[in-house]
Amino acid sequence: MTAIPASSDRKSIPLLTVLTDEGLRLFFPLAALYSAVWPFLWVVVLGFDLPLARHVPPTLWHPHEMLIGAYGAALLGFVTTAVPEWTDTARPQKNFLLVLACLWGTGRSVGVLGFDAVGALGALADVGWLAALLGYVAHVSWRRRSWDLAAMLLWLSILLSAEIVTRVGFLSADLSRAPEGVAAISLAFLGLLSFALSRITVPVTNRVLDPSEATSPYRPHPGRQNLAAGLVLLAMAGDIAGLSVEARGYLALAAGAAFLDRAGEAFVGRQFFRAEILCLFGAAALTGLGLMVIGAARLGAPFIESSGWHIALMGGLGMSVLAVLSIAGLFHTGHTFPMPWTAKAAFVLLLAATALRVLPDFGMLPMEGARALSTAVWAAAFLTWLYGYWPILSDPRSVGRQAC
Repeated sequence: MTAIPASSDRKSIPLLTVLTDEGLRLFFPLAALYSAVWPFLWVVVLGFDLPLARHVPPTLWHPHEMLIGAYGAALLGFVTTAVPEWTDTARPQKNFLLVLACLWGTGRSVGVLGFDAVGALGALADVGWLAALLGYVAHVSWRRRSWDLAAMLLWLSILLSAEIVTRVGFLSADLSRAPEGVAAISLAFLGLLSFALSRITVPVTNRVLDPSEATSPYRPHPGRQNLAAGLVLLAMAGDIAGLSVEARGYLALAAGAAFLDRAGEAFVGRQFFRAEILCLFGAAALTGLGLMVIGAARLGAPFIESSGWHIALMGGLGMSVLAVLSIAGLFHTGHTFPMPWTAKAAFVLLLAATALRVLPDFGMLPMEGARALSTAVWAAAFLTWLYGYWPILSDPRSVGRQAC
């Protein structure tokens, strides 16, 4: 273990040492930057085109880079921060975090412009960091002789398998396999979202209800813990089994209903209107709504299925990423609630960006210019978060702080 300098000496700690003190300090800013820059580059600068894409359509690179690229960095920060806290084990060392960051960055150097010619390099890099992350969690679980991380291991294994399927489709230009892989990646992230909400919602709600932490007034129904994740797994199984569109529609409706049920956990009285509660409510509610739209579209409703995916992934999963960045970014650097104004503004901007992207599909806004404006507002959301949290995450005085 590296010795932690006295408080008076911490101002001289190099920035790289600060950022590798814990996974979130390194990967949360990367997640925010890539979330802001890549969609803006693709939509506004390049006009929905990728100049180096030859075999894989930009419309497939887009969801892949948002999920594995932007949300992938958030996942790296979340797992490498949460696992040591939950298992009372040592934090990952600097070299391991930097290897993960280099692998993630190599994948992005290929994906940012859809560089098909070196697609194998990007595939190896992305499969590499996912496999390393899975191996890290498995190693900790084995050392602790505990099944507490079994759900995380399951969903990381599914995510790794889905990424392999997607990359094989990319490399072989198989435009039937690649979309199936991207859909599986999407559902795997929604499964991880359900897992994260089940672990985060309870302590956050109790902290809001009783800041002294002397009591635990909020105790959710245990049946909700794995319901949404289990139904997402069933929906994924239905896709793999090749069930009828109608059957897969009902499975999507069931998974959406489970997320909406989880959203009900937020109704804890007047404290519901606290940003710390609303962001978790929004993540579950938007994911549930998106899955319901997907299910309804498959059953013949006059909706576009892609609208449901945008509500679930851009709205629900995006809100959950911002929530994790905002909550963990405070408590793992020695801060506490309430959230700073930049986090609250980021939530509002993300909701606005989602509305601007989805409402034209329902005829509620003109299509012209809406997507570019949505992308600009989306970028503003993550840059606003970064503006408020970079001084916190890069502050050398908070190095070595224990998580709450």
